Amino acid sequence: MSVRELYGQYTRVWIPDLDEVWRSAELTKDYKEGDRSLQLRLEDETIREYPIDVQSNQLPFLRNPDILVGENDLTALSYLHEPAVLHNLKVRFLESNHIYTYCGIVLVAINPYEQLPIYGQDVIYAYSGQNMGDMDPHIFAVAEEAYKQMARDEKNQSIIVSGESGAGKTVSAKYAMRYFATVGGSASDTNIEDKVLASSPIMEAIGNAKTTRNDNSSRFGKYIQIGFDKRYHIIGANMRTYLLEKSRVVFQADDERNYHIFYQLCAAASLPEFKELALTCAEDFFYASQGGDTAIEGVDDAEDLEKTRQAFTLLGVRDSHQISIFKIIASILHLGNVEIQAERDGDSCSISPQDEHLSTFCHLLGVEHSQMEHWLCHRKLVTAAETYVKTMSLQQVVNARNALAKHIYAQLFGWIVGHVNKALHTALKQHSFIGVLDIYGFETFEVNSFEQFCINYANEKLQQQFNSHVFKLEQEEYMKEQIPWTLIDFYDNQPCIDLIEAKLGILDLLDEECKVPKGTDQNWAQKLYDRHSSSQHFQKPRMSNTAFIVVHFADKVEYLSDGFLEKNRDTVYEEQINILKASKFPLVADLFHDDKDSAPAPTASGKGSSSKINIRSARPQMKASNKEHKKTVGHQFRTSLHLLMETLNATTPHYVRCIKPNDEKLPFHFDPKRAVQQLRACGVLETIRISAAGYPSRWTYHDFFNRYRVLVKKRELANTDKKAICKSVLENLIKDPDKFQFGRTKIFFRAGQVAYLEKLRADRFRAATIMIQKTVRGWLQKVKYRRLKGATLTLQRYCRGHLARRLAEHLRRIRAAVVFQKQYRMQRARLSYRRVRAAAVVIQAFTRGMFVRRHYCQVLLEHKATIIQKHVRGWAARRHFLRLRGAAIVIQCAFRRLKAKQELKALKIEARSAEHLKRLNVGMENKVVQLQRKIDDQNKEFKMLSEQLSAVTSTHTMEVEKLKKELAHYQQSQSGDSSLRLQEEVESLRTELQRAHSERKILEDIHTREKDELRKRVADLELENALLKDEKEQLNHQILCQSKDEFAQNSVKENLLMKKELEEERSRYQNLVKEYSRLEQRYDNLRDEMTIIKQTPGHRRNPSNQSSLESDSNYPSISTSEVGDTEDALQQVEEIGLEKAAMDLTVFLKLQKRVRELEQERKKLQVQLEKREQQDSRKVQMEQPKNDMDLDQDADLAYNSLKRQELESENKKLKNDLNELRKAVADQAAQNNSTHSSPDSYGLLLNQLKLANEELEVRKEEVLILRTQIVSADQRRLAGKSTEPNIDARTSWPNSEKHVDQDDAIEAYHGVCQTNSKTEDWGYLNEDGELGLAYQGLKQVARLLEAQLQAQSREHEEEVEQLKAQVETLKEELDKQHQTFCQKLLLSPEAQVEFGVQQEISRLTNENLDLKELVEKLEKNERKLKKQLKIYMKKVQDLEAAQTLAQSEKKRHELNRQVTVQRKEKDFQGMLEYHKEDEALLVRNLVTELKPQTLAGSVPSLPAYILYMCIRHADYVNDDLRVHSLLTSTINGIKKVLKKHNDDFEMTTFWLSNTCRLLHCLKQYSGDEGFMTQNTAKQNEHCLKNFDLTEYRQVLSDLSIQIYQQLIKIAEGMLQPMIVSAMLENESIQGLSGVKPTGYRKRSSSMVDGENAYCLEAVIRQMNSFHTVMCDQGLDPEIILQVFKQLFYMITAVTLNNLLLRKDVCSWSTGMQLRYNISQLEEWLRGRNLHQSGAVQTMEPLIQAAQLLQLKKKTPEDAEAICSLCTSLSTQQIVKILNLYTPLNEFEERVTVGFIRTIQAQLQERNDPQQLLLDYKHMFPVLFPFNPSSLTMDSIHIPACLNLEFLSEV
Repeated sequence: MSVRELYGQYTRVWIPDLDEVWRSAELTKDYKEGDRSLQLRLEDETIREYPIDVQSNQLPFLRNPDILVGENDLTALSYLHEPAVLHNLKVRFLESNHIYTYCGIVLVAINPYEQLPIYGQDVIYAYSGQNMGDMDPHIFAVAEEAYKQMARDEKNQSIIVSGESGAGKTVSAKYAMRYFATVGGSASDTNIEDKVLASSPIMEAIGNAKTTRNDNSSRFGKYIQIGFDKRYHIIGANMRTYLLEKSRVVFQADDERNYHIFYQLCAAASLPEFKELALTCAEDFFYASQGGDTAIEGVDDAEDLEKTRQAFTLLGVRDSHQISIFKIIASILHLGNVEIQAERDGDSCSISPQDEHLSTFCHLLGVEHSQMEHWLCHRKLVTAAETYVKTMSLQQVVNARNALAKHIYAQLFGWIVGHVNKALHTALKQHSFIGVLDIYGFETFEVNSFEQFCINYANEKLQQQFNSHVFKLEQEEYMKEQIPWTLIDFYDNQPCIDLIEAKLGILDLLDEECKVPKGTDQNWAQKLYDRHSSSQHFQKPRMSNTAFIVVHFADKVEYLSDGFLEKNRDTVYEEQINILKASKFPLVADLFHDDKDSAPAPTASGKGSSSKINIRSARPQMKASNKEHKKTVGHQFRTSLHLLMETLNATTPHYVRCIKPNDEKLPFHFDPKRAVQQLRACGVLETIRISAAGYPSRWTYHDFFNRYRVLVKKRELANTDKKAICKSVLENLIKDPDKFQFGRTKIFFRAGQVAYLEKLRADRFRAATIMIQKTVRGWLQKVKYRRLKGATLTLQRYCRGHLARRLAEHLRRIRAAVVFQKQYRMQRARLSYRRVRAAAVVIQAFTRGMFVRRHYCQVLLEHKATIIQKHVRGWAARRHFLRLRGAAIVIQCAFRRLKAKQELKALKIEARSAEHLKRLNVGMENKVVQLQRKIDDQNKEFKMLSEQLSAVTSTHTMEVEKLKKELAHYQQSQSGDSSLRLQEEVESLRTELQRAHSERKILEDIHTREKDELRKRVADLELENALLKDEKEQLNHQILCQSKDEFAQNSVKENLLMKKELEEERSRYQNLVKEYSRLEQRYDNLRDEMTIIKQTPGHRRNPSNQSSLESDSNYPSISTSEVGDTEDALQQVEEIGLEKAAMDLTVFLKLQKRVRELEQERKKLQVQLEKREQQDSRKVQMEQPKNDMDLDQDADLAYNSLKRQELESENKKLKNDLNELRKAVADQAAQNNSTHSSPDSYGLLLNQLKLANEELEVRKEEVLILRTQIVSADQRRLAGKSTEPNIDARTSWPNSEKHVDQDDAIEAYHGVCQTNSKTEDWGYLNEDGELGLAYQGLKQVARLLEAQLQAQSREHEEEVEQLKAQVETLKEELDKQHQTFCQKLLLSPEAQVEFGVQQEISRLTNENLDLKELVEKLEKNERKLKKQLKIYMKKVQDLEAAQTLAQSEKKRHELNRQVTVQRKEKDFQGMLEYHKEDEALLVRNLVTELKPQTLAGSVPSLPAYILYMCIRHADYVNDDLRVHSLLTSTINGIKKVLKKHNDDFEMTTFWLSNTCRLLHCLKQYSGDEGFMTQNTAKQNEHCLKNFDLTEYRQVLSDLSIQIYQQLIKIAEGMLQPMIVSAMLENESIQGLSGVKPTGYRKRSSSMVDGENAYCLEAVIRQMNSFHTVMCDQGLDPEIILQVFKQLFYMITAVTLNNLLLRKDVCSWSTGMQLRYNISQLEEWLRGRNLHQSGAVQTMEPLIQAAQLLQLKKKTPEDAEAICSLCTSLSTQQIVKILNLYTPLNEFEERVTVGFIRTIQAQLQERNDPQQLLLDYKHMFPVLFPFNPSSLTMDSIHIPACLNLEFLSEV
């Protein structure tokens, strides 16, 4: 590219300026070869002509494109020269507030004179582990690079911090050491890193002072070596100091101060421990007040002293030594205030003996006052012949005093440094170290003396080392990239160094002059002129003979030779030193002893010039014996500097150049003149020059392709080799092959080539933009034309429509007028007609009324005459009828009296017969049966009414609930509706309630009437029963009189029969129990099926548990009594609870009682038949002739046997019906307790009861008929044997049921039998038998009816009480709801919602408490019933063993099978037993050696369940030691496994899941009711009985937290390397972002090809892996949500921190990429159903940061939008992002400073934290919510792969 192309029109250049050093201008026309000037336009629009030297043809420097301004690295600039560097630093410092900038290997640090929040612990952690180019420039980045290279290359490192006084060297060094102390903390408990940091306040106090340029200027140089061990932890440190400025102790210039320690002591002089120092304010002391103001704004000297004392204590300096140090320092102040009085002769002087300051000085140092007073004013001279004392003049005494003060302070300084080194020393072997050199920079003042000469000499040596290192790095870079290396000419300052330190150099001549007895500064200067006048680096001033000029690398410096010799000698009188050596204080004496007697060698060697003092002695032999004191200060400094250079050359250096932006110490104020001066002095421009001499711009092939692919042709993009594409593009774009070179991994460009490529890229974008604008503008014009055309057509359409409407309106008005006229005329005609018609109608009405009234009067008269005639005729007819009827009655009476007499006679005859009584009794029995049926009907009707009442009640309850729901819905839908509608709804509710009350009252009245009728009927029956009892007693009296003799024999036989019947009854009962067990099991199965079928969401939580309780409560009420006692059954029902009993319990018990009666009657009949058969067999043997009678008897017996079989079959049928009835009752009870009860089941129950009653009536009638037939057969048989009574035949009397008055029935029976044997009136006996039978039946019926009535009465009363209680409850609820409703009406809509929620919560809480009580009661009943069932099953088993009959074999087999089912309680109980010696094996197989893959596909958290089952068995056997041992071993084993696999995510997840599950099991089965609400009955049986493991639950909870934290740490360690590359650097949207030049410091992600970097898909894949592992291991969902919330917070924190610390990613395109990546993460959360975890909320700061990068940033409206949007970002973060915002293209604009100030002004009211970065190590507190398991312990199977065969199931 030619010069003409470079210097074309609109090209911007830099021209020199006196005020701003460099100024920007723009060419107004193209430059042509040979032009003598350039036409320029300055930034203020002024035109200027810039002359050009034709001979040198030196054109002005070109300016870089704006896109390159503000780069992190100065070497990234395309044009590398001084104005470009200065402008880039100015833009970064003022506009972006960035104080750090890279310049190749150098970090340029500009002092902001303001505290910045960029040095916190969060920033240290953000830079830790990062490559140097990954983050914005920072002192921490340099420190991290040094630390990383030390660990990677195992080579010692050095950080060289240099700069002018006030540039911030000490602060930079301090922050570097803080970084090392934080990152490389000590491996032991010595806290060596704290001691290293503690040395800083001590050294600042004794070595720093206020100067005109800096309030905390270091007046000495120091090199701190921080030692590390093999693991790179700090183990110790060592400090070396250089050239302490001792002259400051006795002299300070204006506006300067002495060392800080003096002012700190004066500020704390009032402390009790400092009273002995006799100090006052600093203004009272000469050595502390020469500079004027003794205070520093913003500095508290007393507070700083406290920090210094704390640092002394931390470094091990005892309080006594601290006081001694402070005494020595205070003595120096007092020494400066000693008044010296000159004598008259002028050659001598004296000190007053009463001088307080001298006395205090001697007291503090412990020396003799008289000797010190004498030797301050005298000195000793030694000659060859004698020694004598000589007085000194005033000036000599002052100089000697000042020399002594400086010497004391220097010795104390050296002692403190040595003690600090001793405290930082370690006995461990040092593996490597990092040195931090904080040394003075190049200095030039108006008067430069010996100190400036030494400082500049040191900077010459450091600059030489810096130049060689930079040159070496450049050469290595070229060789590594295989670029042809050409020698670069760089400045070599070796001649200047030789001038100073070579043989007969400046220092040698100075030392030689110091040896001359009469040597002077003038003589030394003359020797310099003579010796080095020919050197190009040495010059003599024109106007002075005592000064000389040295041409340094930075500038020419003129040194004044006055004082050089004295400062180089550093003389102090020996007599004064000897006095101090004789101090009574050991510390003071040790300070001034020789090196061989004093402190360790490191103090002397480490201090430099301040530790070697040349003492002028009076005896020559002393000089020979102490050669050490002959070394001058210059010699010592040169030696220590050589040692320093050797150390630096043996390490890898890192450079920090501190720049002072202005001399006024103004924050963020930039003085270009001062900045350029320091840039030239610190070597930054030299680095730029070396880089610009070669190929300064370097791009990787990947970055170059991404940035400039817009310049690539489409056909070239088909090539997949990016390197080939780049070569092809460059060869086409840049014709000069020398302007670029292709390296192995990079492309190297000459200066200016990147700017040319940027220009081509901008031109290409500009052309594309023009094309887009052209197309868009054309489209906009077309749209505008179409819009105008459409508007025109619309206007025309509307105008035409308006005219048409006007015409139509006119025609409509005309037609309307015609219609109005027509209607008006018609109305007038209609009114006239109606008036005429109305008059005619009135006349007609009056006329017709008159005629009708006349006719009505005539008809009325005729009717009255007819009525009179009717009554007269009727009276006559009645009189005639009465006469005839009287005669007929007389005749009838006579005839009837005759007939009555005849009938009375016949009735008297009939009354004497028994047939009459028989008919009477039969009718009465029928009447009783009818009454019973009527009572049953009344019962049914009562039940129906009760059902209706319950239905009405349930309907009312449902209506109330429905109204409540509607009310709640209405309140939710309309929060602010009017109260009128609500009041109407309340009125309607009240109306409904009143109607329900009225219906209930009607039902109660009906029930009361029916109850009264039933009571009346019962009273009638009781009366009839009493009459029957009287008759029965009379008959029994007659029977007993005839049967006294035979009663005993019959009783014996009857007892034998009773025993036999009892045995048979027991056998049948066992069979019934067996059948009952089988039916009960079948019922349980059917119940489970019905539960599954009927289960609905409205049912209770545990319907299976509820139904099981109901079934248990129903069946034992029937089967628990061996003799079938009804009272026992009732008692059991009451114990179980009325709520669980059937609703119609009385009917149920009645049926049960009737079935037992029928069974007893059947058994009696069977016994009688068997006896009959035996009697018949005996009769056949005795009487053969009576075959005919026997045949009849056999026929009767066969008939009776068939009838008995039929009765048995019917009995079985009744049993089946009874079982069905039981099921129906149980279902009814279950449905009554459920919320969705249905009346169908109750109807089924009524139908079954009705059928059972009818069937029982039929069977009763059949039994009565059969009894009658049996009695008749006996009578016929006994009629043939009248002479031989048969006692056995008497047993055929059908006794009544044995449980009702059995003895009376037997006596009555024997009485009848005796009467049968003695009388011959067989019909009479038959009648008596019928009477007894009827009497017994009536008696039983009466008792049954009485029991039924009593049961119904009790049931009715209970139901009434329940209904009353329900009504009261409903009233109370309604009142509460009404009060609540009234209260809610007074509240606001929001408060109404909140109040409603509170009320609902209270209601649910009360319901839960009621349900808990009910569950507890049911569980108690269940346990009681189970115990009873076990007892009865035991009895059944005992009876089963006693049965030996063959026909019961099959039944016994069924019983055994049923018993086996009932023994389920004795199966596996969910406990595992192990021996004590197997505990270690259990822990090893189940914990330490278990792999998660082993249990793949099994129950999640299986080890936790197994461990709990082992714990439960130990609890079962009450072995607390085993529980303690097992839990302790398990916890220790888990910790051991986690420690071994501390980076295995799957293993950590596995044990987190198991630990949480074990914790849940200990809670779930602890017996605590709060944890048992969701347990089933089976799970409640698995609770711990003996031990309370609350403490172990806490231990497991703590262990779970530790495992969770380790899990998060592992996940973060796997995700963190991916985050920055995936979220910020990877191009999720291809072609959106462009890469800018990065300079010497390349980003780590740019070092490799783009395909190898992490992308967002990698992060999502990793999180998918995490989620899959956690789900597979059965981790609780709540914990998974918390894990991903933590991980997403870490992603947000790392991404946002990198965004805040990286300028290169703060752009619009990055914001777009970031928004896309965040949306992908949110989509992933929704896809995994994790959006409720709060992870999206943690990303809110990152979302707002991305939006901030994309928002417009110009106007105040934009500022308001940003402030309202970025609520999750702090003010510092918002300002930081705006400062970092960097456009990637020329079309984007930077954020102006004014806009940032506007943002800051609007955000002033925010109380944001001062922390800039997010703490990515912050961890949210984890919660482990209780998550009970639905598994029962007995259902868990232990796989064989666990090798737990030694565990036995219990």
